[in-house]
Amino acid sequence: MMFQGKTYWIVGASEGLGCALAHLLAERGAKVIVSARNADRLATLEAEIDRARGVAMDVTDPKSVTNAIQQVGEVDGIVYSVGLYDPMSAANWDSDRALAMAEANYLGAMRVLGPTVPAMAARGAGHIVLIGSLAGFSGLPGAIGYGSSKAALMHLAEDMYADLRNTGVRVQRVNPGFIRTRLTAKNDFSMPQIMEPDVTAQEVLRAMQSGRFSTSFPKPFAWLFTGSRFLPRRLFLKLMGA
Repeated sequence: MMFQGKTYWIVGASEGLGCALAHLLAERGAKVIVSARNADRLATLEAEIDRARGVAMDVTDPKSVTNAIQQVGEVDGIVYSVGLYDPMSAANWDSDRALAMAEANYLGAMRVLGPTVPAMAARGAGHIVLIGSLAGFSGLPGAIGYGSSKAALMHLAEDMYADLRNTGVRVQRVNPGFIRTRLTAKNDFSMPQIMEPDVTAQEVLRAMQSGRFSTSFPKPFAWLFTGSRFLPRRLFLKLMGA
């Protein structure tokens, strides 16, 4: 099996998609290292999953990231599943909240991957999975901070794929739609085809086992976003109910 005996580091594993994916990977025979800021939640995960080890880390704190990387050591794969979200419109811009989303969703990935990716390239093996979002494909109302940070992360995946495609290091990005979590509970609008975290994790696992670089779901909702670049902006926003 693809994951049997491998070690995967899941960043953003305390709840939601990251937590569900940690359970699935362990069921497939992988050892999982789970990271998040909440040390108590990581301890619970260690108790729930036989092959799990928790390493507390705040991706917005360079020192915390450096300490975690030293504790984690060499791994076969990294899944960056951090998703900080706070609905915000440009008319009600809160700089602190917007910057917090950018720090967690994008700059945190830069901090984690910068010291780890070159080592994978040097040994000619590794698997990097970045969890993007359908929101990263096209600008949306109320997505200041979130949409652009996910778009940056998704572009980073493209850059890494271009550089690493002949090195033995696999790079993938996976772009889900709405996931039922405490974060999407903040939304006061309709969320088509919203998915449960465990179902989303199964889709992510299938994507990781595939040969595709980019996977977006759920369909047909994802088609609207992946094809949005071919639509006039006004039409796209009208289709989104904006």
